[in-house]
Amino acid sequence: MEAVITVIALLFLLFVVLGAYATVKVIGAAKRGVDRTISQARRSVEDTTLRARTFTQPGPAGQIAQLRLTLRTSMRATQDALHSGVAEDESLKESLGLFERLSVHGRELDDELRRLESEPDKRTLSTRLPELRERTERITQSADSLRWAARDRARRFAADDLDSLSEQIDVEAGALRHWTTEPGPTASWPEASAPDTATSSGQTWPEPPRSRPADEPPRSAITPSVQRPTYPWQKKPRPESTT
Repeated sequence: MEAVITVIALLFLLFVVLGAYATVKVIGAAKRGVDRTISQARRSVEDTTLRARTFTQPGPAGQIAQLRLTLRTSMRATQDALHSGVAEDESLKESLGLFERLSVHGRELDDELRRLESEPDKRTLSTRLPELRERTERITQSADSLRWAARDRARRFAADDLDSLSEQIDVEAGALRHWTTEPGPTASWPEASAPDTATSSGQTWPEPPRSRPADEPPRSAITPSVQRPTYPWQKKPRPESTT
Protein backbone atom coordinates (compact mmCIF):
# COMPACT_ATOMS: atom_id res chain seq x y z
CA MET A 1 0.00 0.00 0.00
CA GLU A 2 2.85 2.37 0.81
CA ALA A 3 4.42 1.64 -2.61
CA VAL A 4 1.18 2.60 -4.38
CA ILE A 5 0.99 5.85 -2.44
CA THR A 6 4.61 6.61 -3.27
CA VAL A 7 4.03 6.01 -7.00
CA ILE A 8 0.93 8.24 -6.97
CA ALA A 9 2.85 10.99 -5.20
CA LEU A 10 5.70 10.79 -7.72
CA LEU A 11 3.27 10.94 -10.63
CA PHE A 12 1.54 13.94 -9.12
CA LEU A 13 4.88 15.68 -8.58
CA LEU A 14 5.89 14.88 -12.17
CA PHE A 15 2.65 16.35 -13.51
CA VAL A 16 3.17 19.49 -11.43
CA VAL A 17 6.72 19.93 -12.72
CA LEU A 18 5.65 19.40 -16.34
CA GLY A 19 2.77 21.84 -15.92
CA ALA A 20 5.08 24.47 -14.46
CA TYR A 21 7.60 23.96 -17.26
CA ALA A 22 4.91 24.27 -19.95
CA THR A 23 3.54 27.39 -18.25
CA VAL A 24 6.98 29.00 -18.18
CA LYS A 25 7.49 28.17 -21.86
CA VAL A 26 4.13 29.62 -22.84
CA ILE A 27 4.72 32.77 -20.81
CA GLY A 28 8.22 33.17 -22.30
CA ALA A 29 6.91 32.77 -25.84
CA ALA A 30 4.11 35.24 -25.19
CA LYS A 31 6.58 37.71 -23.66
CA ARG A 32 8.92 37.40 -26.63
CA GLY A 33 6.00 37.96 -28.97
CA VAL A 34 4.93 41.04 -27.05
CA ASP A 35 8.49 42.37 -26.97
CA ARG A 36 8.84 41.78 -30.69
CA THR A 37 5.60 43.58 -31.37
CA ILE A 38 6.60 46.49 -29.15
CA SER A 39 10.01 46.73 -30.83
CA GLN A 40 8.45 46.76 -34.27
CA ALA A 41 5.95 49.40 -33.23
CA ARG A 42 8.72 51.50 -31.70
CA ARG A 43 10.83 51.24 -34.84
CA SER A 44 7.87 52.21 -36.98
CA VAL A 45 7.20 55.26 -34.81
CA GLU A 46 10.87 56.29 -34.87
CA ASP A 47 11.10 55.88 -38.65
CA THR A 48 7.95 57.93 -39.13
CA THR A 49 9.30 60.63 -36.81
CA LEU A 50 12.64 60.75 -38.63
CA ARG A 51 10.89 60.93 -42.00
CA ALA A 52 8.81 63.83 -40.75
CA ARG A 53 11.89 65.66 -39.40
CA THR A 54 13.63 65.46 -42.75
CA PHE A 55 10.82 67.60 -44.19
CA THR A 56 9.95 69.81 -41.22
CA GLN A 57 13.43 70.64 -39.85
CA PRO A 58 15.74 72.28 -42.37
CA GLY A 59 19.46 72.60 -41.80
CA PRO A 60 21.74 70.28 -39.85
CA ALA A 61 18.92 68.78 -37.72
CA GLY A 62 17.04 67.62 -40.81
CA GLN A 63 20.21 66.23 -42.37
CA ILE A 64 21.00 64.24 -39.22
CA ALA A 65 17.49 62.80 -39.27
CA GLN A 66 18.02 61.81 -42.91
CA LEU A 67 21.30 60.10 -42.02
CA ARG A 68 19.63 58.12 -39.25
CA LEU A 69 16.77 57.09 -41.51
CA THR A 70 19.15 55.94 -44.27
CA LEU A 71 21.30 53.99 -41.80
CA ARG A 72 18.37 52.24 -40.11
CA THR A 73 16.69 51.32 -43.40
CA SER A 74 19.84 49.80 -44.88
CA MET A 75 20.79 47.84 -41.76
CA ARG A 76 17.28 46.47 -41.26
CA ALA A 77 16.95 45.37 -44.90
CA THR A 78 20.32 43.59 -44.78
CA GLN A 79 19.46 41.88 -41.50
CA ASP A 80 16.17 40.57 -42.87
CA ALA A 81 17.81 39.34 -46.10
CA LEU A 82 20.60 37.47 -44.31
CA HIS A 83 18.36 35.91 -41.66
CA SER A 84 15.88 34.70 -44.27
CA GLY A 85 18.63 33.34 -46.53
CA VAL A 86 20.73 31.55 -43.93
CA ALA A 87 17.94 29.01 -43.38
CA GLU A 88 18.39 27.79 -47.00
CA ASP A 89 22.09 28.51 -47.53
CA GLU A 90 24.49 27.57 -44.74
CA SER A 91 27.32 29.52 -46.37
CA LEU A 92 25.63 32.78 -45.35
CA LYS A 93 26.56 32.18 -41.71
CA GLU A 94 29.93 33.82 -42.29
CA SER A 95 28.22 36.80 -43.93
CA LEU A 96 25.85 36.97 -40.99
CA GLY A 97 28.82 37.06 -38.61
CA LEU A 98 30.33 39.95 -40.58
CA PHE A 99 27.04 41.76 -40.45
CA GLU A 100 26.88 41.38 -36.66
CA ARG A 101 30.28 43.07 -36.42
CA LEU A 102 29.07 45.80 -38.77
CA SER A 103 25.95 46.23 -36.67
CA VAL A 104 28.08 47.22 -33.68
CA HIS A 105 29.41 50.21 -35.64
CA GLY A 106 25.94 50.95 -36.95
CA ARG A 107 24.41 51.07 -33.48
CA GLU A 108 27.22 53.30 -32.21
CA LEU A 109 26.65 55.71 -35.09
CA ASP A 110 22.88 55.67 -34.59
CA ASP A 111 23.25 56.47 -30.88
CA GLU A 112 25.61 59.32 -31.70
CA LEU A 113 23.22 60.74 -34.27
CA ARG A 114 20.35 60.49 -31.80
CA ARG A 115 22.28 62.54 -29.24
CA LEU A 116 23.16 65.15 -31.84
CA GLU A 117 19.49 65.63 -32.76
CA SER A 118 18.99 67.63 -29.58
CA GLU A 119 22.23 69.59 -29.94
CA PRO A 120 21.41 73.29 -29.87
CA ASP A 121 24.74 74.40 -31.36
CA LYS A 122 24.08 74.48 -35.08
CA ARG A 123 27.69 75.43 -35.88
CA THR A 124 29.02 72.29 -34.18
CA LEU A 125 26.52 70.20 -36.08
CA SER A 126 27.60 71.76 -39.35
CA THR A 127 31.25 70.93 -38.68
CA ARG A 128 30.42 67.35 -37.69
CA LEU A 129 28.12 66.61 -40.62
CA PRO A 130 30.80 65.67 -43.22
CA GLU A 131 32.40 63.13 -40.92
CA LEU A 132 29.03 61.70 -39.88
CA ARG A 133 27.91 61.48 -43.50
CA GLU A 134 31.09 59.64 -44.48
CA ARG A 135 30.68 57.10 -41.67
CA THR A 136 27.06 56.56 -42.60
CA GLU A 137 27.95 55.98 -46.25
CA ARG A 138 30.67 53.49 -45.38
CA ILE A 139 28.39 51.46 -43.13
CA THR A 140 25.45 51.53 -45.51
CA GLN A 141 27.64 50.62 -48.48
CA SER A 142 29.02 47.61 -46.60
CA ALA A 143 25.51 46.56 -45.56
CA ASP A 144 24.18 47.01 -49.09
CA SER A 145 27.08 44.98 -50.48
CA LEU A 146 26.31 42.07 -48.17
CA ARG A 147 22.60 42.26 -48.94
CA TRP A 148 22.99 42.36 -52.70
CA ALA A 149 25.62 39.61 -52.65
CA ALA A 150 23.22 37.35 -50.72
CA ARG A 151 20.41 38.15 -53.14
CA ASP A 152 22.61 37.56 -56.18
CA ARG A 153 23.70 34.22 -54.72
CA ALA A 154 20.11 33.14 -54.14
CA ARG A 155 19.11 34.30 -57.62
CA ARG A 156 22.06 32.43 -59.16
CA PHE A 157 21.13 29.23 -57.37
CA ALA A 158 17.54 29.64 -58.56
CA ALA A 159 18.74 30.22 -62.14
CA ASP A 160 21.00 27.14 -62.04
CA ASP A 161 18.17 25.01 -60.69
CA LEU A 162 15.85 26.36 -63.39
CA ASP A 163 18.43 25.57 -66.12
CA SER A 164 18.89 22.03 -64.83
CA LEU A 165 15.15 21.55 -64.61
CA SER A 166 14.67 22.87 -68.15
CA GLU A 167 17.29 20.44 -69.50
CA GLN A 168 15.62 17.51 -67.76
CA ILE A 169 12.24 18.55 -69.12
CA ASP A 170 13.66 18.83 -72.67
CA VAL A 171 15.17 15.35 -72.42
CA GLU A 172 11.92 13.91 -71.10
CA ALA A 173 9.89 15.67 -73.79
CA GLY A 174 12.21 14.30 -76.48
CA ALA A 175 11.85 10.80 -75.06
CA LEU A 176 8.07 11.11 -75.07
CA ARG A 177 8.07 12.22 -78.73
CA HIS A 178 10.41 9.40 -79.85
CA TRP A 179 7.84 6.79 -80.85
CA THR A 180 8.49 4.12 -83.51
CA THR A 181 6.69 4.22 -86.85
CA GLU A 182 7.27 0.58 -87.89
CA PRO A 183 4.06 -1.04 -89.25
CA GLY A 184 2.59 -3.78 -87.16
CA PRO A 185 1.89 -7.32 -88.40
CA THR A 186 -0.93 -7.45 -90.99
CA ALA A 187 -3.13 -10.41 -91.85
CA SER A 188 -2.16 -12.03 -95.18
CA TRP A 189 -4.36 -14.20 -97.41
CA PRO A 190 -3.02 -17.64 -98.42
CA GLU A 191 -1.63 -17.82 -101.90
CA ALA A 192 -4.01 -19.14 -104.55
CA SER A 193 -3.18 -22.53 -106.07
CA ALA A 194 -1.97 -22.65 -109.63
CA PRO A 195 -4.89 -22.92 -112.09
CA ASP A 196 -5.35 -26.14 -114.05
CA THR A 197 -4.48 -26.15 -117.70
CA ALA A 198 -7.94 -27.35 -118.67
CA THR A 199 -9.71 -24.58 -116.94
CA SER A 200 -7.26 -21.99 -118.03
CA SER A 201 -7.56 -22.91 -121.72
CA GLY A 202 -11.31 -22.78 -122.06
CA GLN A 203 -14.71 -22.84 -120.48
CA THR A 204 -15.20 -25.05 -117.47
CA TRP A 205 -18.07 -27.58 -117.31
CA PRO A 206 -19.55 -29.20 -114.25
CA GLU A 207 -18.34 -32.66 -113.48
CA PRO A 208 -20.80 -35.53 -114.30
CA PRO A 209 -22.24 -37.44 -111.38
CA ARG A 210 -20.20 -40.33 -110.28
CA SER A 211 -21.60 -43.79 -111.06
CA ARG A 212 -22.56 -45.98 -108.16
CA PRO A 213 -20.88 -49.24 -107.62
CA ALA A 214 -22.73 -52.37 -108.95
CA ASP A 215 -23.24 -53.89 -105.56
CA GLU A 216 -24.70 -50.74 -104.07
CA PRO A 217 -28.54 -50.78 -104.24
CA PRO A 218 -30.28 -47.68 -105.40
CA ARG A 219 -31.69 -45.45 -102.76
CA SER A 220 -35.34 -44.45 -103.03
CA ALA A 221 -36.32 -40.95 -102.51
CA ILE A 222 -39.14 -41.96 -100.11
CA THR A 223 -38.70 -44.78 -97.65
CA PRO A 224 -41.57 -47.38 -98.16
CA SER A 225 -43.86 -47.95 -95.28
CA VAL A 226 -43.27 -51.14 -93.33
CA GLN A 227 -46.21 -53.59 -93.37
CA ARG A 228 -47.32 -54.48 -89.92
CA PRO A 229 -47.78 -58.21 -89.20
CA THR A 230 -51.34 -59.57 -88.78
CA TYR A 231 -52.42 -61.93 -86.08
CA PRO A 232 -55.26 -64.55 -86.22
CA TRP A 233 -57.30 -62.97 -83.51
CA GLN A 234 -57.57 -59.70 -85.33
CA LYS A 235 -60.71 -59.22 -87.40
CA LYS A 236 -60.42 -58.80 -91.08
CA PRO A 237 -61.29 -55.42 -92.39
CA ARG A 238 -64.74 -55.23 -93.88
CA PRO A 239 -64.78 -54.43 -97.59
CA GLU A 240 -66.40 -51.26 -98.61
CA SER A 241 -69.74 -51.68 -100.40
CA THR A 242 -70.10 -50.13 -103.77
CA THR A 243 -73.28 -48.61 -104.99
